[in-house]
Amino acid sequence: MTSILLTSEDPRGILLFAPGAAGDPTRYERLLTSANEAGFIVASPEHDLDETFSDEVVRERVTALAAGLEGLGHEDLPVVAAGHSLGGCAALCLAGVRPRNSQGAVIDVPREPRVGRVVVLAPATGWFEGRDALDDLSVPITVFIGAKDDVTPPDTAEVLWPAPTWLELRTYEGVGHFDFMWPLPENKVPTPGLDHEEFYERFIADFVTALG
Repeated sequence: MTSILLTSEDPRGILLFAPGAAGDPTRYERLLTSANEAGFIVASPEHDLDETFSDEVVRERVTALAAGLEGLGHEDLPVVAAGHSLGGCAALCLAGVRPRNSQGAVIDVPREPRVGRVVVLAPATGWFEGRDALDDLSVPITVFIGAKDDVTPPDTAEVLWPAPTWLELRTYEGVGHFDFMWPLPENKVPTPGLDHEEFYERFIADFVTALG
C-alpha cells in the first residue's frame, strides 16, 4: 500500500482523491490513472485500515486529503475533491460540510477554499445530519451510487439534498459498494450478476466527465 501522486506536463486541474476505510489508494489506480490521462494532477493519500470511526479518524482523513496540495504549486488550477465511502466523507468535509459525531458535537476538520467541485462514490454520510451541516457547501457535487450497496445504501446519500448547491445523484443498477474499486480487494468479488469490466469502463468515462 502506498500513496499515489501522478503528475502532468500540461495539467488542466488537480484531483485530490481519498480512499475508503481500508486506506489503500492503489485499489483505485485504474480510475486515478484515467483521470491523470485526462489532464489532472492526482494526489491520493494512504491510511491504515479504520474499523472504528472516531472523531480523530475523520479529522485525519480530511487533513491528509488537504495535504495533497502541499508542494504541488499550480495555484491557478481548479481543484476537485473526490473519494469513496469514508473518503467521500473526507472530500465533502474538505469542501465545507460540517461533520458532527453521534453526540452532536462538531468535529473540527480543515477546509480547502480552492476546492471547486466534489465527486464522490458511495459516500459515508452519517456525520452530516446536523442542522447546519450543509450550510457552507456551495460547490457542485456529483454522487455515484450503487443500487445494491449494502454498506452505504443508496438512500443514505439523500441527506445531501438540502445542500444549497447543484447536486447530481447517479445510480448504477446492479452495482455494490466495492464495485467502485479496481482491482477489488482480495477478499471481495463483484456483485453477483455484474459484468465488472463493462461497468468499470462506463464508470471511468462518467467519472472523468464529472471532473469538469
